Amino acid sequence: MVRTSVALSAITGRSTKLTRIRENRPTNGLSKQHTTAVRAVAEMTGSTVYGNNIGSRELIFEPGAERKSDIVMDIGSAGSITLVLQAALLAARNHKEKVTLDLTGGTNVMWAPPIDSYDLVLFPLMKKMGINAKVEILDRGFYPSGGGRVIATLDPIGEIRPIELTSLGDLKDIKVKCFSQRLSERFSHEMTEACTNALGDKYELDFEFEFQNSRGNSRGAGLMLIANYENGKLSSSVLTSKGHSGAQSGIDAANDLLQEISAGSTLDVHTADQLLPYMAMAKGKSSFVVSRISKHLLSQMDTLESFLNVRFSVERRADGYHFSVSSEGYP
Repeated sequence: MVRTSVALSAITGRSTKLTRIRENRPTNGLSKQHTTAVRAVAEMTGSTVYGNNIGSRELIFEPGAERKSDIVMDIGSAGSITLVLQAALLAARNHKEKVTLDLTGGTNVMWAPPIDSYDLVLFPLMKKMGINAKVEILDRGFYPSGGGRVIATLDPIGEIRPIELTSLGDLKDIKVKCFSQRLSERFSHEMTEACTNALGDKYELDFEFEFQNSRGNSRGAGLMLIANYENGKLSSSVLTSKGHSGAQSGIDAANDLLQEISAGSTLDVHTADQLLPYMAMAKGKSSFVVSRISKHLLSQMDTLESFLNVRFSVERRADGYHFSVSSEGYP
């Protein structure tokens, strides 16, 4: 809600006051990634902010009219780069020049989308809507050291097209991307083998493999799965953790993807809340199916309705929750 509210405030020119921020979380108030996201949006748009401090439970954002296109930010430690991008890319809706964001922090951390999901899932879906964004991973950053670096670019956005994801069509293949840093290559192969074995029990498909082994300030590994369909994509991801074997991590990622596939989803639940703001700004009707409704998706709907002329419809069916998003477009 913080990230989307600030971005939409910058787009629409409406001042925004947020209170009781993250009141029911173990750590109340703004975190590093929140304050960096707000700072990035403010710098991009010449806006004024009050209360943008770590731990703050109240924030006032007064949008400006400036349009800055080159932003460099260091979140510090392993604060999520993707969550900063979520706000900054959305806030660039009215920019007339190409936007470049050079961000340092966490690329693959718990409780946030992996940077790989933007490159392989979110951005390709946005392209179907007429939005061209790219990301280059220069360094990976894992918890707690961080130190990852990403350069993301966004072309000027014209009219956003709605996207219809009522049916994905046939499943073509599954991409398996495994990345590790300062760990043995054996660990990556153990994770991948267990994952593909679990998937192979259900589907006889071609797998496309990509392995990345890097060196950096932090240490970690993870796996990203992308099921490529005729009309869209489903994905799952996992990060390794202490006491969790590489094999079990691979099995967990496979099971998560199989759950999305068997549920009849046309968007995995994490991608849905990332794509929803662009659907709300598209002229026309967008639609998709998710296996469950997350709290993030609900908060996105509430926030978008507060700023935009958009209508949401949700219907529970046997194959999942069917969403429709109707908008006159923005601007």
